[in-house]
Formats: sequence, structure tokens, C-alpha cells
Amino acid sequence: MTLSSLPQPTPDPSARFTARSTEDLLAVAPVVLGFHPQDSVVMLTFGGNRAFHARIDLPPPAEDLATRRRDLDHLAASLTEPARRERVAAVALLFYSEDPRPADVAWRRLRRALGDCGVRVIEAVRVGSHRYHPLLDRDGRRRQDGVPFDVSAHPFVAESVLGGTVIHRSRDALVATLDPDRAAQDRVRAVVDGELRRGGVPELVLELLAAGTWVRALVERHVDAGTLPAEPEIARLAWTMQAVRVRDAAWGLIRRNRAREHVELWLGVVRRTPDELAAPPAALLGWSAWMAGDGALAWSAVDRCREADPAYRLAGLIAHALEHALPPETGEMEFDWAAGLAEPG
Repeated sequence: MTLSSLPQPTPDPSARFTARSTEDLLAVAPVVLGFHPQDSVVMLTFGGNRAFHARIDLPPPAEDLATRRRDLDHLAASLTEPARRERVAAVALLFYSEDPRPADVAWRRLRRALGDCGVRVIEAVRVGSHRYHPLLDRDGRRRQDGVPFDVSAHPFVAESVLGGTVIHRSRDALVATLDPDRAAQDRVRAVVDGELRRGGVPELVLELLAAGTWVRALVERHVDAGTLPAEPEIARLAWTMQAVRVRDAAWGLIRRNRAREHVELWLGVVRRTPDELAAPPAALLGWSAWMAGDGALAWSAVDRCREADPAYRLAGLIAHALEHALPPETGEMEFDWAAGLAEPG
């Protein structure tokens, strides 16, 4: 089961939505996720230490009883653990599935698990393409037949789109925003091979200081201007950031109030960086996306980073933050990337 988008804050931290109906919940879910979910369970929380939302793949039907039990236990633990830790008072559950069978099985398991935690389920619906099925409704015919809905022109959606929020048609479409630009990758690789590789990755103190200082100046300039580095700059950036200290020079610049600008920068860099060098910029994209409240994009960046380097430690830190619903403000930190580099030896 893919844990592709676990607890995360709203992409726009200033956005506030007051849901008063099932249609309101159906409208807000794609807005806070950044895409229209499919074959998913979405949990929206109310009360507690802070509000958050979560999305997890809906386990498909499994003929093997042990496999089905394992998947459902994993689903329940993944959603109830952060709800319990954040002292959530109530949740709404949205089961996105045209097939009622996996949704019904997951609903029964989650209802029991949340009840054991003292979390009240105030709404639960199975969501199809054009109808939703209210699982808490006492009217069996209404649960079975469903209720037609269309939230494409809902005020939550309109307000978010006008505010610049992009709502992708699916999670795959969101992931596709990271698709490599192969022609640009080839040109960047040519610069690396022709001009940079023979000099090696920075290792000596003076090399690290020079490379880190250059990286910080480059990133600051392009973030301020809203521009993308030229391909020779991307080549030098990707090559030198193989040194962790140099990567940290860029990492230390990411703050919540400018996180969205860093997302745009690193998204462009990641798409143009050769796959074998993509781990550092992909990790910085993931960190920026988490800080910006875009957990789905953060997970996609983590996946891209791990494709390049399965053991990359910064990707692990981001995954931990997402899995444990850590708020982005916990990522605000001050550190001196050059500490100790000026010391002899």
C-alpha cells in the first residue's frame, strides 16, 4: 500500500475553510490536497492541538485474509496515530472509490479504530465520480443510491483557484510536474562532463567555502527574482551539492515565508538535473514543499530523491516529518552551514 500523502497542513497556511455540509467537505478535500484523490481515504480533522488532513491509498480487495488484515491494520494505524497524538476531537472520512467493497471494509476498520481512540466520526461518505454515499445515514436506500453532487463551481474551489492554488486532476498529474526535461538534462550533463567532473566534488575547506558561498548567492538571487538558473549554473549547482556542506548552504536559506518561491526554484532545477545527480536538489524541493504546506509534492520529491539515492538522509527527515504530521514551523531553524570550515585542518 502506497503511503503517498500522509498528514500534512493546508498548502496555503493562511487559508481557512468552514465546512457546514457534506458538499463543503467534498469541495475542500482537493483544495487542501492539491489534487483530486482517487482510490483513497481522506481524513479531515477538527479540534485538538491543530487541524490537519491526511490521504492514504485505499487498500484494494485481497483474497488472502492475512494480507487484507495487515493492510487494514496499517491503514488504521497510519490515520489514528497522528489523530491520537494531536488530541483530535472529531474527523470526517471521505472514501474515494467507485467500488463500494474496499470502501466499506476500510470504513468498518477505521470506525472501530477511531472509536477506540475516543475520536468521533462526524461524517463518512463514499465518493464516486458524480454521487456520494453517506455512510452514517440511517436511510439504507440513500446510502446505497447516493446523492448527486458537483462542486466544480463551489466557492472554496473558486476562491482557491483565484488565489493561485493549482488543483491537479489526480496525484499522477501532480507527480508529473516533476517529470524530467530530458533535453535539458542532456545539456546539463554535457557541462558536468566537459567542465566539472575532472575537477572533482568539493572536499577541501577552501573549496567547500567557495562553492557554498556561490550556491547561496545563486539561490538568493533567483528566489528574489523568481527566475530559474541557466543550465551551466544548474550543472555547477547539482555537481557541487553532492558535497553535503554545499547543499546545506542552500538548505539553510529555506524559510516558511519564502518556501513557495524555493519550491518554484527547486522544481525547475530538479526537472533539468541529470538523474544521477538529482538527490540533493530533489531533497531541497521536498523540504521547501513541506515548509510551504504542500505535503503531496513533498512526498513526490522524496520519491524522486530516493530514486537517485535510496539512502539519502535528508529525504528520510522529510518523510519522518510527513509521516508524523509535524507542522512546517518545526522546520524553521538557524544553522551555520560553514561552521568549522574556517578552522585549520
